[in-house]
Amino acid sequence: MKRFNIKYTIALALIAFTGTSCEDFLDENPLSYQTTDNYYTTAQGFEDLVRSNYTKLREIHKERDLVFMGTDLFTSTAWDESATGNQGNVLNVYDVRFNPSLGQSTALWDLLYKQISRTNTAISRQEDVKGMDPGVLAIRVAEAKFLRAYAYFYAVQQWGDIPMPLTETTTASREVDKIPASQVYDQIINDLVEAEAVLPAKGATEYGRATKGAAQFLLARVHLTRGWNFNNSLGGTPEDFNKAVKYADMVIANYPLESQYHKLFPLRAENPLLETFPSQNDKSAEIVFSVQFSDNILTNGSDDDEPSQYQVGNDYHSIFGGDAESIPGSLGRTPEYNRNGGRNTYIVTPATYRLFDPELDTRYHHNFIEAMYAMKSVSDFVPNLKNPSTKINIAKGDTVMYFPPWNKPASNVEKGMDVGGSKRYSVLNIDEIGVNDLTPYHIKDMTPLMWKFWQPGIPYDEAQGTFNHALFRSAEAYLIVAEAILKGASNGSLGGAEVYYNKIVDRALGTKAGSEPLRAAEPANLTSLSTVSYRAKGNLDIDMILDERARELMGEYSRWFDLKRTGKLIERTSKMNPWTAAVGQMEQKHYLRPIPQKEIDRSIPSISQNEGY
Repeated sequence: MKRFNIKYTIALALIAFTGTSCEDFLDENPLSYQTTDNYYTTAQGFEDLVRSNYTKLREIHKERDLVFMGTDLFTSTAWDESATGNQGNVLNVYDVRFNPSLGQSTALWDLLYKQISRTNTAISRQEDVKGMDPGVLAIRVAEAKFLRAYAYFYAVQQWGDIPMPLTETTTASREVDKIPASQVYDQIINDLVEAEAVLPAKGATEYGRATKGAAQFLLARVHLTRGWNFNNSLGGTPEDFNKAVKYADMVIANYPLESQYHKLFPLRAENPLLETFPSQNDKSAEIVFSVQFSDNILTNGSDDDEPSQYQVGNDYHSIFGGDAESIPGSLGRTPEYNRNGGRNTYIVTPATYRLFDPELDTRYHHNFIEAMYAMKSVSDFVPNLKNPSTKINIAKGDTVMYFPPWNKPASNVEKGMDVGGSKRYSVLNIDEIGVNDLTPYHIKDMTPLMWKFWQPGIPYDEAQGTFNHALFRSAEAYLIVAEAILKGASNGSLGGAEVYYNKIVDRALGTKAGSEPLRAAEPANLTSLSTVSYRAKGNLDIDMILDERARELMGEYSRWFDLKRTGKLIERTSKMNPWTAAVGQMEQKHYLRPIPQKEIDRSIPSISQNEGY
């Protein structure tokens, strides 16, 4: 195992989780020359050690390729070029490049085991701490156990049987043993049960720390996953589903739903010219646990031993596609539409838009841009290269791109002049996004921006977002209960599975709660306009829950885990991800990731590779 270099905790004493209002949380304490042996025995030193456990959450949740890509919801552009030899992104194609040398697998493995090493250090050193209130010490150890369980839960889902060190690494060693996944789940649950018994309720501790509710939420998710018992390897039983209901109901009772979905995320104007820069609130009562960011640039990053891509604030505003820099009237690299990119841009698959009712479901309007606007005037613009003599003038504020809702596609005459239509702006139907360059308006990277996490006013050259990134929300607890009841659990405190499911649907419908929202009957068939209601009325099944999880939780670091847990990874990805459908080579082995070759090479004796790799 890679040994955690503890010096960075002392050097920085990082504030891991200050939010946009940092006065109510942890203050930095610059330290002088200390050693871990004498510093972590002090109350302040142990506090700083536990704080450092939270910092890694930022880095782990920026290593998201293995959670977003290669699923039904996110892909990469230009899939129409696949027939001409474009290999495509390995994470969507699942070809021979998906092997033990895969960089994303190695990066996530290393981050998770660094986190595990830190938490082990805190748990192992608790007996040596002097001068600390015993009650506070117990809470800090419980926090470390919660964070260790969280890291192991991610790791065991990705790789199955894995190494499971539980004590601080104090000497160099290359001896590594893989532990059966069922034993890893036992340890995760044991850590969480112990943590849940000690952790304070929300409001009884500094904002951003693990709470009793966070442990209960993670217990619900862990039991739900173990209940499905992937390949009969997790030690799951039907009782796991009952426990998932029990813990999720605890969360629901203490974390009321936000009244409106969009209030959970940064507030902004879809037209940047109308931006008012409203004050932001990232502490909704619905949010159980989140990755904390800060408006102080000095404490908004990660450890100085990590690659530069981690050493920025929240970059979720910049990673979900749409090359706004290339639209007519763009100001180029400016913050109006934030930067395009981050590390790997995640393009929403065309089928995903078709899971929403664009008129009734408020999440559609919040999650996706429907129009884009010129930020400056442009004279003598040629919209159609086949007719260069026809030029138009574009005024600042004019619509330059319009994306009709999937259920009301534009006819040829209703499209833009760039393709022979009548409109002075480009009109792109959902089946035309993400493909090869067509016109000066339409480039392959131009999609309806996935707008869910967009935060206004962030300078282009820095991804210094300050909005906390929610990891656990009570909305998901409702869907956990619904899924567990479908799998055989007894009804929850609110009733049956459909009661819980429809509660989330109705919140999304707002003033139209109780109505019948319509999605595409065949989301992957982009030419079909047939619809079906996604209100549950005696017909709730796992695919409906996965659809609802897509609508509610897209981009919230859960999708691959959802598909893996339910055994739907190959089925849904092969239908809805254009790259996977075109040239994908998904196999059963892809339900587990390859153990990084680097880890195999540095272990003696070499640990075994997952089957098929």
